[in-house]
Amino acid sequence: MNGSRTEAVPVTGTDEKGDRGSKARDVRTRITVLVALGANLVIAAAKTAAGLFAGSSALLSEAAHSVADSLNEVFLLIAVRRSKRPADDRHPFGYGKERYFWALLAAVGIFVMGGCFSVYQGVQALRTDQQESLRGYVAGLAVLGVALLADGASLVRALHQARRHGEGATDPALRTVIAEDATAVAGVLLAAAGIGLHLATGQVAWEAGASMGIGVLLLCVAYRLAREARDRLIGEAVDTELRDRIGDFLASQPEIDKVAALLTMRLGLDSVLVTARLDLAPGLDSEKVELVCVRLKRRIAAEWPQADHVFLDITKAPGPGEIPPSPVFTAPDTGTRSSRLLGRGGRVPGS
Repeated sequence: MNGSRTEAVPVTGTDEKGDRGSKARDVRTRITVLVALGANLVIAAAKTAAGLFAGSSALLSEAAHSVADSLNEVFLLIAVRRSKRPADDRHPFGYGKERYFWALLAAVGIFVMGGCFSVYQGVQALRTDQQESLRGYVAGLAVLGVALLADGASLVRALHQARRHGEGATDPALRTVIAEDATAVAGVLLAAAGIGLHLATGQVAWEAGASMGIGVLLLCVAYRLAREARDRLIGEAVDTELRDRIGDFLASQPEIDKVAALLTMRLGLDSVLVTARLDLAPGLDSEKVELVCVRLKRRIAAEWPQADHVFLDITKAPGPGEIPPSPVFTAPDTGTRSSRLLGRGGRVPGS
């Protein structure tokens, strides 16, 4: 029994169903990101045209800000595409965490090019205390109207996907789009209020305060998105409910005396690493242990398709007067069928 190795047999039907669901989700997310990209490009064009018409450096600076937001959407499109690359020798667990890396870059972009820029613009407005021309006010309000329509349409699309398919809590690209668009809509309303009060009172402090308020809002959103991406990149466990369900399943098996340890880690949206140290009931021989490993992995793969990397560290509990055996390490489900597990007539034990 010492040093024996087993491999789980893939559950092809479940895998194919999961792949179809994953592809459909990625298509929806890609469309949502493209809608957000289109909205930001429209806003950038409107700000550029209004800035040139009014001769407003602030509007031209805001156009550069919208171009930066568009770059964030490009990051998210890259994330969706690169995260689906298959595993290879260099990255045996796949590229699922690419999604979190590019989401982190987008959060940094929101922080630097969005939040910091808006705060800086508000401070500069207070320092110069320059009164805009009426033409500048009209151009600014017109741009805000276009931005409200474009960002609002993008936000409705993102929220529809999140609520209808329940993907808002898991997909970092979708969460980033929702956070960006929701903040943009709130920012437009805040900016309109600032411009309106500036126009009514002649006090630039209202508009500067609105700009700094938008900046602080963006900084908070960027920090939260970056923290979530950081946790996933470092290695975050699955939610407690899923972990408890897997643990309860293992503990309920008659061959298992005790689940000594159960560790999980998210490797991507559809990939989870599960490692467990199991103390087996006394009296099991090496062939029986092998069959138990195969059955457990097949059941876990069938019940939780996202658990595509399962490692079981098996320790056979000693009987009365027996010497404790060495741990048995079982290999993860690699998608290949082990010939050593094939019984007479080419059947898989436990199937």
